[in-house]
Amino acid sequence: MLFLVAALMLFGVVLGTVAHAPLTVTAALAAVIVVWLAVFALRERHGRRRPSAS
Repeated sequence: MLFLVAALMLFGVVLGTVAHAPLTVTAALAAVIVVWLAVFALRERHGRRRPSAS
């Protein structure tokens, strides 16, 4: 339950920041996050296809 409260507080801080940032800054940060998540997903997918060396 404490984790949920902390997550909601963090979510509120992030949304508050986005609400006051210009649209171009918000869009640029969103693009950075999308690229980061895409790279992570590709690395995870590529890493799982290889058989274990052990």
